[in-house]
Amino acid sequence: MTLLINCCPREKSRTERLARALLRTLGEYEELRLCDEPLHPLGRADIEKRDKLLAEKKYDDEMFSYARRFAAADRIVIAAPFWDLSFPAQLKVYLENIYVTGIVTKYSEAGKPVGLCRADELYYVTTSGGPFDGRFGYDYWKAIAQDCFGIPTVKLLKAENLDIEGADAEKIVDDAIRAYGLA
Repeated sequence: MTLLINCCPREKSRTERLARALLRTLGEYEELRLCDEPLHPLGRADIEKRDKLLAEKKYDDEMFSYARRFAAADRIVIAAPFWDLSFPAQLKVYLENIYVTGIVTKYSEAGKPVGLCRADELYYVTTSGGPFDGRFGYDYWKAIAQDCFGIPTVKLLKAENLDIEGADAEKIVDDAIRAYGLA
């Protein structure tokens, strides 16, 4: 099963349009629309609960449902616009909620992360109004996916410079869809 992590809060999102073109080629998928989820940053009480559950190895607790869903996916598609030189905060909050030792990763005797995720590939789909700089979003997710989650293949699909004066944003997205062989 492909898991779409949709972090596109806008209707008619250009990022979501590019992601949907990709998904048409991948087949069936399950969608997690982050703006509709009751996610929140982990506070003191959450961390205490999490630590207690992890110490007791109670991985089936509802608190870890996002982590279990992520770890079980065969393929992952993250659709996140490039905002303010990064991605929307909701995606970071999601990551904070899924990074569960014992579900998505574990540590070797040498203290190195060992991925426990089933997925063999992760697609990071994004669009940006200006020039895209992968250091502030894609590179971050690529490193975590490969080095901590054990997902060997991470691919970037992007359309950039959409809001540059005089740019035809629709054409740029259409051209990206064709360039990635998704038309």
